[in-house]
Amino acid sequence: MNITEVRVKLTEAKKNRLQAFCSITIDNDFVVRDLKVIEGQKGAFVAMPSRKLTDRCPKCGGKNHLMAQYCNDCGTKLNERRASKSTGRLKLHADTAHPINSTCREEIQEKVLAAYQEEVEKSKLPGYKPPKYEDMEETDFDDLDEGLESGKTGK
Repeated sequence: MNITEVRVKLTEAKKNRLQAFCSITIDNDFVVRDLKVIEGQKGAFVAMPSRKLTDRCPKCGGKNHLMAQYCNDCGTKLNERRASKSTGRLKLHADTAHPINSTCREEIQEKVLAAYQEEVEKSKLPGYKPPKYEDMEETDFDDLDEGLESGKTGK
């Protein structure tokens, strides 16, 4: 595997754990979007793209996020204990793409964090302009960081 490009979009709010969104291109052929750089207790790490887990309302069958208290469609009160626990924490997100082994994870983390640090240094220079994402709508990032401001990463 050869990571041929890393794109980084720094987030604005530095008080949040979410520091940046990234995309990587593998072998100039395959793109993985929506990786996140998160500031953890032991330093920055890369979180893989994920989606919110949902279930269906027992009354109407409507889809709801596992933390929803009421059905989005019919308003029925939902069971608060319907999320499964993994390693003592509620599992609210699932990776949509992830490395199969630690060597791959380390390579991705190394390249993404290096590109992130480079972008942070560039952002300190006068006249800094964030890179353009021709293939990605600005709202794509807005949708992703919902819930991350409070430190929820799906991990």
